[in-house]
Amino acid sequence: MDKGSHAKKHHQQPTTEDIKQKSRPESKRSDSTKTHLTKSEQLLRIEDHDFAMRPGFGGTAVSVGIDVQIESIDSISEVDMDFTMTLYLRHYWKDSRLAFPSSTNRSMTFDGRLVKKIWVPDVFFVHSKKSFIHDTTMENIMLRVYPDGNILYSLRTTVTAMCSMDFSSFPLDTQNCSLELESYAYNEKDLMLHWKNEKEPLKTDEQILLAQFFIHEFRASSGLAFYSSTGWYNRLFINFILRRHIFFFLLQTYFPTMLMVMLSWVSFWIDRRAVPARVSLGITIILTMSTIITGVNASMPRVSYVKAVDIYLWVSFLFVFLSIIEYAAVNYLTTIEERKKMKQREKEIT
Repeated sequence: MDKGSHAKKHHQQPTTEDIKQKSRPESKRSDSTKTHLTKSEQLLRIEDHDFAMRPGFGGTAVSVGIDVQIESIDSISEVDMDFTMTLYLRHYWKDSRLAFPSSTNRSMTFDGRLVKKIWVPDVFFVHSKKSFIHDTTMENIMLRVYPDGNILYSLRTTVTAMCSMDFSSFPLDTQNCSLELESYAYNEKDLMLHWKNEKEPLKTDEQILLAQFFIHEFRASSGLAFYSSTGWYNRLFINFILRRHIFFFLLQTYFPTMLMVMLSWVSFWIDRRAVPARVSLGITIILTMSTIITGVNASMPRVSYVKAVDIYLWVSFLFVFLSIIEYAAVNYLTTIEERKKMKQREKEIT
């Protein structure tokens, strides 16, 4: 009786081992839902490798090829000394960890969701002020993986970067701007950045048109950048030369200024005794010239050197100013002469 009751009591109270065994399947089920992998991720063995490290970590530098297709140059600002460009940026490298068996030797294409789970080059734009990846209707990111582990990573981005401009010859100036690409974390010992196609690394849309400039030349180059704390880095350059259209400034600045100077000469044919006519004409022309000078300088940065358009405008302003000084001098001299004649007449009468 004691044995039966003891066995019944033992049967009713589970041991700690029973509790652990019951809890194990549930934890496995919850873990399996968290680490569920898609078929493509299982084929690429995403969970088998640590993609926080670059391919061939500890060995030779990984070679990353770059090519760029420029879609448009959206704007060029003289005041801010920058330009905005939209481009397709493509990266090429090999990661043997992503190699997969394929009987047809066909590649697999993915969107931006897989990019967050594998290693990709950390290329950034040097001297950029702001940039973003287009995300309408989805992020404009494409990842293509080949069976042998070769990878194509493409994205569509818009970047605003600095351009050091020289306005000494403005508006007959030519500006040389560049967009520079570089790896942020990996120096040349870990990552070798180069143009994918040396003959044609840069492609442009034939429809690229700018309001005030025409594109004289597009070219690509490469070099090294040194940082005292981290070492040497590979840097790629996209250089483009812009030549300004002069016709806009001829219509808006040069021709009106020329007409104002010629109009100031009209006062030379107005009778010197018509003081209101000559003074009002001269003051009106000076105010108009001041408006033209202010309008030109408002669209330009406040540089500390003299521009070519400044010389033209201020010389024109000087001509207008001298026309008023000429009338003042003529009026003063004729007044003195008349006073002398009046005194001489008074002497003759007396």
